[in-house]
Amino acid sequence: MSGSVWLPPGARPDTVPGIPRQRTPSWAQPDPLDELAVRLDDFVAAAVHPDEIAALLESDGMSDDQIRERYGLKNSFALAEELYERVERRYPEPEGPVHDPWQVSLLGCLLRGVVFALPGLGYVLGAPLMTGPRDLGLPAGTIPLLAGALVGWTWNQGLAHRAYSWLGLGDRTAAKRSLLLGAPAGVVLGALAAFLVAGTGDMTGVAFAAGQALYLGASTVLLVLGRERALLVALLPMAAGAGLGLVHPMPDAARLALLLFSVTVVAVLGFSEAAFPVRAPKGRGELRDQPQHTRSRQATMGPSFCTSLPYALFGLGTGVLVLYAALDNALAAVALTLSMGPAEWLLHRFRSGGLAGLRNTSTPRAFWRTTATTLAECLTVYLVTLLVLGLAMSALSPGLLVLGVVLWTGLLLQSFGAILSATAVCCAAALTQTLALLTHTGDPYWVALIVHGTAAAAQAALVCALLGRATAHR
Repeated sequence: MSGSVWLPPGARPDTVPGIPRQRTPSWAQPDPLDELAVRLDDFVAAAVHPDEIAALLESDGMSDDQIRERYGLKNSFALAEELYERVERRYPEPEGPVHDPWQVSLLGCLLRGVVFALPGLGYVLGAPLMTGPRDLGLPAGTIPLLAGALVGWTWNQGLAHRAYSWLGLGDRTAAKRSLLLGAPAGVVLGALAAFLVAGTGDMTGVAFAAGQALYLGASTVLLVLGRERALLVALLPMAAGAGLGLVHPMPDAARLALLLFSVTVVAVLGFSEAAFPVRAPKGRGELRDQPQHTRSRQATMGPSFCTSLPYALFGLGTGVLVLYAALDNALAAVALTLSMGPAEWLLHRFRSGGLAGLRNTSTPRAFWRTTATTLAECLTVYLVTLLVLGLAMSALSPGLLVLGVVLWTGLLLQSFGAILSATAVCCAAALTQTLALLTHTGDPYWVALIVHGTAAAAQAALVCALLGRATAHR
């Protein structure tokens, strides 16, 4: 009958053995690798190297024995390479606006440029107070001032790098501590250098150099800790007095009072800012919310002193080059100093363009072309700015623009992490120019032009070599 089931004699329906399930042949079974690729699809598709996938597999606790038994591959790296080959690359765009750490305010950079240049008016205000015979053909007191300035620039450049390193690690307390200890040491070294080169001569230049060293140390603290506006306010009385002194005669007592007032205010602001403790949020330690491995690294290691040495020597080399330009034409040095504000902004602009190139290009050649175009644009804008400043101060010369290229490309190499290359080129240029002047070799103008041109070409070549390296744009 239709629908009936035949049973053996004496058998009941509930005693009939079950019909065995048909087995799927081995060739029809799903591939475990395909299943794993589907499960990890999003992560594998966004990976830029198989090692990223291997790290994920190991973090999930997948051992090499399990991989050999289940997937028939040697270890996690072999499995990662297989997954990397099976899944097509997809790099999804991040949600929301892309974070760009190189976006800075133009106004803030211009303010820093003004703050860099304003101390030069202090020399204008104090020049009539410098008495005594000329030294090496220079006005009285110039040699002690130059010696103190070079020592101060060198020391404070290295000190600023160390403090910035602590800030980069998230430890503002350690950054302030390094500034509070290092800035006074720089003051002593700058004043001592001025005293040693002055010998038995007039001590007026030494006294001015001591005030200069005090200003350099305190202003370094304020600039590193982001207090440019406070520094600007402290310098305004001195700057106003210098401007007034250029128009109307000013008593020496008034000149000295303005200088002492500005230096004292800067010193009080700077060292009190470094000494003021960091306020911990809600009574907790400053580093309480940071990962344990980060806190332990800060507590045990911190930035090395040796890593700050190249930055100090870079400050020495560039300082010597700028001082030679100032001795030839003081207004040229003022133009260079004022241009440092736009230079800083353009440097950030270039780094921002490099990040955009990393996102928007897919081949090394295209990335290099993009960054090279951005570099040419930023360097052109900087040179036009320096050209305008030079024309405004009647200090324009080919040497000024070439030295500007040296300074800007040196700062760019420094931001790339190639500080040793920039330091070597700038220090070699400074040493060559010094030896040429001491031995009276050639015309000083042409010597400077050749030295600066060679340094600019060398640094430009180094920059071009680094443009295509993605790691240089981190």
